[in-house]
Amino acid sequence: MIFSFLKPFFLVLILFSLTACKTPYQSMTFDENLLPKKPNYEESKSWAVLPGKYPLSLWDFKKIKNDKKADVFYIYPTLFTDRKIKQWNADIWTSSIRQDVFKTAIKYQASAWLNAGDLYVPFYRQAHYRIFVEPYSKVGGPAWEIAYEDLKSAFQYYLKHYNKGKPIIIASHSQGSMHAKRLIKEFFDQKPLKNQLVVAYLIGTRILPDEFQSIHPLDSPNTVGGFVSWNAYKIDKLPKNYENWYEGGVTTNPITWDNQTTSKINDHKGVFGEDSKIYPKSLIVKVIDGLLWTSLPQIPGRFFLSLIQNYHFADINLFWKDIEQNAIARVNAWYQKKSNETK
Repeated sequence: MIFSFLKPFFLVLILFSLTACKTPYQSMTFDENLLPKKPNYEESKSWAVLPGKYPLSLWDFKKIKNDKKADVFYIYPTLFTDRKIKQWNADIWTSSIRQDVFKTAIKYQASAWLNAGDLYVPFYRQAHYRIFVEPYSKVGGPAWEIAYEDLKSAFQYYLKHYNKGKPIIIASHSQGSMHAKRLIKEFFDQKPLKNQLVVAYLIGTRILPDEFQSIHPLDSPNTVGGFVSWNAYKIDKLPKNYENWYEGGVTTNPITWDNQTTSKINDHKGVFGEDSKIYPKSLIVKVIDGLLWTSLPQIPGRFFLSLIQNYHFADINLFWKDIEQNAIARVNAWYQKKSNETK
């Protein structure tokens, strides 16, 4: 089955629909005594990916560009979902957590940006999925802050020790995009660092058009300094929580990268499959308010996707090749813009 690698994301999708589940999550209250050890970003073991420290899950990817003139700071989505675990924050030192990051998030998501720049992926104590489910969300604030503070510390260390003035791509999904949104407000929006921003791919969460003061939605494939975002859903279907979770959000067309509200099958660059193959010309999209309606991909094993409506777990994989090519193009556009400004 072509999407069996997405089981962790599929599990999140199932849990997302069970907000009134009869089987409660463990640990109703946040307990600081259960807080896992904090990462130390001075040490490489606190990073899932650093330039020159690529995990096995990235070794098989074709290197289109060896001269990386940009950086990519990627923040992975919620993978911490086990109901039996009492902790509110993931223990990044456990093998199961680290392997989920390597074999799922990095291999099938972060890899899309591998050729656009040097990849940086910090481990962080992500908040447990229960934080999105009532009534747990009402007491999970401290867990959310811990997750963000880890990422903030990682980004600060990255800026001080690694960046060296290079242009930056922010790439993220789901919980990762929620934290990335906050990083952008704190470090880029109306700040000097904005000049280094190539693009922020804030995928899998609602981002309002006026979310930032000086960083705006991008409406062409070669513009820079802003953000793109989308939430994929089965074509002609609406989620029950549409008004509260999606409506009003920026929805980028990840095939044309402009204001077109539809796409042509021949323009789709490709789904990335479990077999590490690219399946181009597999789907079309339709942009509506807050949602990216997506046709059933014409790929092996598509029966799996035909059974569900919410494609959140495949927000990136469905457009993996499109993202790769767009990220490379935007880095080139950033340098071209810089060159024009200095003439």
